[in-house]
Amino acid sequence: MSDRYLDFANSGIGHWLTGALGLPQPVPIDRDPARLAKSALVADAGGGRLGGLLTCELERLGIAHAGGGSADALIVDATGCTTVAATGTLYRIFHENLRGVRANGRIVLLAHDPDQAPDEGAAAIWRGLEGFLRSLAKEARRAIAAQLVYLPVVGEPALASTLAFLLSGRSAYVSGQAIRVGVTAAGSTSRKRIVLVTGASRGIGAAIAENFARAGAHVVGLDIPAAQQALAEQAARLGGSALALDITAPDAPARIVEDARARGGYDVIVHNAGITRDKTIARMDQDRWNSVMEVNLAAPIRVTAALLNAGQIRSGGRIVAVSSLSGIAGNVGQTNYAFSKAGVIGWIQRLARDVAPAGITANAVAPGFIETQMTAAVPFTIREAGRRMNAMGQGGQPEDVAETIAWLADPGSAGISGEIVRVCGQSLLGA
Repeated sequence: MSDRYLDFANSGIGHWLTGALGLPQPVPIDRDPARLAKSALVADAGGGRLGGLLTCELERLGIAHAGGGSADALIVDATGCTTVAATGTLYRIFHENLRGVRANGRIVLLAHDPDQAPDEGAAAIWRGLEGFLRSLAKEARRAIAAQLVYLPVVGEPALASTLAFLLSGRSAYVSGQAIRVGVTAAGSTSRKRIVLVTGASRGIGAAIAENFARAGAHVVGLDIPAAQQALAEQAARLGGSALALDITAPDAPARIVEDARARGGYDVIVHNAGITRDKTIARMDQDRWNSVMEVNLAAPIRVTAALLNAGQIRSGGRIVAVSSLSGIAGNVGQTNYAFSKAGVIGWIQRLARDVAPAGITANAVAPGFIETQMTAAVPFTIREAGRRMNAMGQGGQPEDVAETIAWLADPGSAGISGEIVRVCGQSLLGA
């Protein structure tokens, strides 16, 4: 869907006029998944312990160290920043180098997990970095994405897949996030992965299916029987399979387990299927409440439990659920939807603990305003507000969600579990 304001603000006369009127001037996002930062300025905020690890990871990615001036990325090791006095070094690094980060660049701030801090002072500083980073991300502008990555105090973190994602075009619409990465050794597989994607026939689900298929996975696309033709066409195009069923049906878990067993189990489960039935709660009938709760929350819980009980999620498997910014910030007329999507967050955070012994991870993504057929039908003023009320000043694309899910589902992301990653361009709501 065309964003006419974005196009106008980046035209000659449009750029001048929006600047003169003090209107937003969003920079077009470069989403090229093959685009990786070519150079990075790496700085230590004082006593950091990641210097050797970062050098090795950047060499592996082919990213050159910038000696100064401009760079595609600014990476700051704040693991040694544990006192208020030490934050002065952090201030100077960003004060002197923020303007040198190129448009569509990346900022990655690394610190230890405040829950593992040795004392109250260190906990305060490392937690304080979240407020700092989110403010910084809003100031950076120019389609620059900035993230805070929390690492364990003990052990070498499994950082490879996360750095590869955050320093690439794949993370273009993810910004202002605090992500925890553990020490779990990265997994690997030489066989073709089997990926189940629910709600796969269109929009975000279709983008997710296509992304996994491009990476060489066999995608089982699941959607309602009414979407059977679209599913069949998708399966033929992607070399995958179609599973047409109502995920809320009493026999749905058993049928999905049967499909998984026939394939030797699933490697990745993506719970993307979801519906909205909006009304303020005073005007909402029971059917609207029940249907949203069943599709968005109850069905994913039942299906996942059935697959786990049957042993049909392979060791090293990945479970990724699609929540929503509405589940974090709430929205008028969406008490049912917000409840269900907040429920997904609570479920995933607990599930991550339960499946860890099996080497399985569970994470969620929370999209903000994504340009789909559904948002195209939203009234103009509401659509424009959704597009502009984030640090990027524009809407996201289905592939932004798909790329984030692909990162969380990567075999190398074994150290990431129980995380809720917002794909919202750093929305001003619920930040």
